[in-house]
Amino acid sequence: MPAKKLKVKSSKLKVAKKNIKAPKIVVKKSAKKAKIEAKIPVLAKTKGAGLNASVFDTKGKVSGSISLPTEVFGAKINDSLMAQAVRVYLANQRQGTVKTKDRGEVNKTTKKVWQQKGTGRARHGSKRAPIFVGGGLAFGPRPRDFSLSLSKKMKTLALFSALSSKLKDNELKIVKGLEEITPKTQLMAQVLENLGIKNASRVLLVMPKAKEAENVYRAARNIEGVEILTANMINAYKVIDNKLILLMRDAVDVIEDTFMKGPHNDFASRGKQK
Repeated sequence: MPAKKLKVKSSKLKVAKKNIKAPKIVVKKSAKKAKIEAKIPVLAKTKGAGLNASVFDTKGKVSGSISLPTEVFGAKINDSLMAQAVRVYLANQRQGTVKTKDRGEVNKTTKKVWQQKGTGRARHGSKRAPIFVGGGLAFGPRPRDFSLSLSKKMKTLALFSALSSKLKDNELKIVKGLEEITPKTQLMAQVLENLGIKNASRVLLVMPKAKEAENVYRAARNIEGVEILTANMINAYKVIDNKLILLMRDAVDVIEDTFMKGPHNDFASRGKQK
């Protein structure tokens, strides 16, 4: 006999549905994904904070301290970005004007060297061929453009990374009173010796502006191993290439004013997502 159908009131079904709770679906992150997320740096707003650094006088003694901007001298050191900035800088120094002449450009006769048959020698045509002395060069260098590009923001961050690395390694000194020096090479050499720099080699002296520190330029330009640069022209390659960086006191303000302004380096908008 067919089974009887059970009749259940609709009100009871509604109550039963309300009492049933939907199971919670828990999605577990894989260990690999968690590691990848942990490596992503979180950019925090650090504007206004400063790093304290000693300021030396021309006698090599500590005469005070200065608060350096963290964004410039306390940035995260990015080795790959600095390497990229160095590669771009060196590539842009290449002229790419070298050129050799191929067989179509050398000034030689096109007359056949000797007859095709009967001499017993190998068959040849023009003396312009690369096989002959004075002939064209096969696969020689031609003019080309070696220039590479790097965005303004990447250049700025590479510079900040280089300056931060130098400060961390105690290879950056801030000096005041150099603008009052007499433009004499001997006096500048004495100042370097007072700062503990003997037999100067690969020293970068950063001035605020050319007109404001003309005496410094004239005093230091003839010292071997010392490179002079204005603060607004400083770049990551010059900082990395030199062993010691000497910053004049006013040059710090010029670096801050030059490289911390503009939409390419808006530190105030860091960490904000639209």
